[in-house]
Amino acid sequence: MASRGGPRAAGTDGSDFQHRERVASHYQMSVTLKSEIKKLIYTHVVIWLLLLAQMCVGHLKLLSHDQVAMPYQWEYPYLLSILPSLLGLLSFPRNNISYLVLSMISTGLFSVAPLIYGAMEMFPMAQQLYRHGKAYRFIFGFSAVSVMYLVVVVAAQVHGWQLYYSKKLLDSWFTSTQEKKKK
Repeated sequence: MASRGGPRAAGTDGSDFQHRERVASHYQMSVTLKSEIKKLIYTHVVIWLLLLAQMCVGHLKLLSHDQVAMPYQWEYPYLLSILPSLLGLLSFPRNNISYLVLSMISTGLFSVAPLIYGAMEMFPMAQQLYRHGKAYRFIFGFSAVSVMYLVVVVAAQVHGWQLYYSKKLLDSWFTSTQEKKKK
């Protein structure tokens, strides 16, 4: 090549180095997936804080039960769903595979399972609401079962995408590890 101020090598304009400066695709994917998972975790934290606020208001009787209903049973184990998110965040700085795997397993146990139970728990009340138009619990004038089904649907999507991206990130990290072992 050429020195800083000296002549260029014959037959080159100095731009032939760019092909050597690309980042490996699995590293690019890792950064992108970490960013997406962080967005989903932050969305989950917002949902979690809303449920925590509803539970605190309901139990501490800060508002009447006509405005904010007492929590459903599935909301209590769902409070543990913050732990898998924290494990996921802890796995990012050093690409810790074991933390990410623990995060994925505990997401199923502490996030998805309570959501499934919640959908089943609230189903009879939702059925009564939509067949007869009768609601007995309310959250700021809206039927509590409708609001909570909306929360369940959004949370299920957040956790589903979180698991999907975590699996892809895990695959990306395994690719990186395998390439390091080959060298």
